[in-house]
Amino acid sequence: MSRVFRVPVAPARPGGVGRTGTTERLPQEAPARAGIVAGIMSPHPPHLIYAENPPQNEPRSTGGWEVLRWAYERLRKRIREVHRPDVLIVHAPHWITMVGHHVNCVPNPRGVSVEPIFPHLFRYSYDFRSDVELGEAIADEASDLGLVTRKLRDPRVRVDYATIGALHLVNPAWDIPVVSLSANNNPYFYSDASLEEMEVLGEATRRAVERTGRRAVLLASNSLSHLHWHEEPELPEDMEREHPYNNHQYRWDMKLLEAIRRGPTAPLRELIPEHIEATASETKAGSLTWMLAAMGWPQIPGDVMGYGTIIGTGNAVVEWTPEGDRRA
Repeated sequence: MSRVFRVPVAPARPGGVGRTGTTERLPQEAPARAGIVAGIMSPHPPHLIYAENPPQNEPRSTGGWEVLRWAYERLRKRIREVHRPDVLIVHAPHWITMVGHHVNCVPNPRGVSVEPIFPHLFRYSYDFRSDVELGEAIADEASDLGLVTRKLRDPRVRVDYATIGALHLVNPAWDIPVVSLSANNNPYFYSDASLEEMEVLGEATRRAVERTGRRAVLLASNSLSHLHWHEEPELPEDMEREHPYNNHQYRWDMKLLEAIRRGPTAPLRELIPEHIEATASETKAGSLTWMLAAMGWPQIPGDVMGYGTIIGTGNAVVEWTPEGDRRA
């Protein structure tokens, strides 16, 4: 995001990338429109997966954080019955790359993802398919638009828990191909950085999705307010201890969510940086800005499906559908 890592913009490549037949589609009753069909703010705290007790996660729990988990259950139903995507594209703040934007182009990532702060909650065995063709197209489009990009091809690189968490929570069956994008976190170290570069990455994502003819759902894997407790109760899922970090953090989350519910999204361009400054929001990694820019800052409200706190941080499951933008 700092101009330190920008390169001269090259002319866009002509033509398109055709399907190879390697990416399976979900069963459909009729041909579906290609493009970005939904964008979802999908927070990834490991506690949500821990509370769900999926077979892939080693630790066992007694539940907890039901409001957010029920929101994800409703969202899963919409993804399968309404959106029916070819691919899920996720931008996650904990795949941190200091130079440039990286795209996972490993065909079949497999391994164990461990949350470094909460290893007693999240030790997750993953095995999924990447849409390599689309991932390469996103990297190429981003490079053409002047971003420093890399295509990750080393299968030994462990997939971060924020990527795994968001993908599991929207699709625990893991039967939809994936493209995962890194968070170029040089803004943490350069005072002149902004979210401008994430808008460029969003444009590159949209171009690649349309050029490859995919039907895509975008996942912005981030929480909102991000101050949190430094000690947890003896029982992590003790909901008696769960509440906002403070009223200031909570009220700013509500200010952002009220603007999201009103729509359109264009005012969020200014409000997101204000929210980051006020709450140390995890959106500073750029995931939300990337997603909304890829959808062209739609002229519709977002559907806030649920809000809750996890160790004091604010988390909201929110859905935007560009098809609704045209109806509006």
